[in-house]
Amino acid sequence: MKRLVIFILLVLLAAIAGVVARSSSRGDLRDLVSHHASADVRQEIRQSYELSPGARVELSGLNGGVKIETSDTKTAEVYIERTASSQEALDARKVIVEADANSLRIRGEKDGGFFTRLFGHSAGERVTLKLPRQISLLAKGVNGTFTTTDIDGAVEVSGINGRVQIASTNGRTSFKGINGSIVVGVKKIDLDGVTLSGVNGNIELQLASDLNADFDAKGMNGRVISDLPNVSIDQSGKRGSYWARIGTGGIGITARGINGNIRLTRGQQLASASQN
Repeated sequence: MKRLVIFILLVLLAAIAGVVARSSSRGDLRDLVSHHASADVRQEIRQSYELSPGARVELSGLNGGVKIETSDTKTAEVYIERTASSQEALDARKVIVEADANSLRIRGEKDGGFFTRLFGHSAGERVTLKLPRQISLLAKGVNGTFTTTDIDGAVEVSGINGRVQIASTNGRTSFKGINGSIVVGVKKIDLDGVTLSGVNGNIELQLASDLNADFDAKGMNGRVISDLPNVSIDQSGKRGSYWARIGTGGIGITARGINGNIRLTRGQQLASASQN
């Protein structure tokens, strides 16, 4: 059985190589790739919901970028643009939207299996949300850029394959398993602090002018740089470890396993926020 599986895989690889070679020899490899990447079928989802202050918004398993705009509203507006190379591919993948007053959940379900994804027939989606500012946000498993404006609540972001940008947070903040750069504004840190772990990219922390915190980084494959006045970085300990006191110190900003640089800057657009 093992030999049969290996034989089938070799035949498939040979067939793919033959197609690529023939396309390359005709000078139309780019057209071949473009054709498979093109979206021949398109579907739009538009929905709106009323959310209570502090509602939880969860996004997971999305094959495409996410853009969130927040404001002083109670209404969540959802727009999802789904694309695929065929109706069959679009139907094979589901995007589920569920909501009540206290939560909004958007999740993508796996489609067609290994061979569907191998030959580029997997469906994708771009998600655009207009949300209340007073929410808690959980995002995991997003294959694309993830951006949002101000969030007045906890933010947990993990398993993102793309750049992450958050205008400002005002509560517990966690980033884990990010394959891309991060830019985040930090107005206030609650008792759980700010945690960064397993990030493959540069990080910029834009801190409010009156923010007080202790900064601790270990396992760094990069540098920690501060643009803040009266903040110096201490690297007297183990290699790849950094420490700093921001303001009068306090609740921690911790970083572990970062493959990139971390820069501490002043958030020019952040209004001052008093801490508990």
